[in-house]
Amino acid sequence: MALKVELKPGERFILGDSVITNDDQRTRLFIEGDAPILREKDILRYEDADTPCKKIYIVLQMMYLAADAKQHHPLYFQLIDDVLRAAPSTAPYIDSINSKILTGEMYKGLKEAKKLIEYEGTLLNNAKTSPGL
Repeated sequence: MALKVELKPGERFILGDSVITNDDQRTRLFIEGDAPILREKDILRYEDADTPCKKIYIVLQMMYLAADAKQHHPLYFQLIDDVLRAAPSTAPYIDSINSKILTGEMYKGLKEAKKLIEYEGTLLNNAKTSPGL
């Protein structure tokens, strides 16, 4: 069954190793095949990865788009180890991401990583508003 992708005017997405930009009209595409697809809303740019959990998302994004995801495993494991040492309460989020990776559901792993980023934002906000810090 084909994946249906509806694009807004000017919206971009990644298909495999290509970036595709829509023209000035709304477009509907039906994509068949196994190439990884990332919509613009799911793409995190490297320069926007300004927190440890966003860096994890970047590596997951690279793993999802790569022909050989294993090449990114050393960096991924280093980043999750750093995050777990700094914030052990992130473990359930990281366990969920790892579960998706192990079952080959990389796109769902990216979705779980968004939840980790939201949780990280909560932790950072709490740290900023805590008295004495």
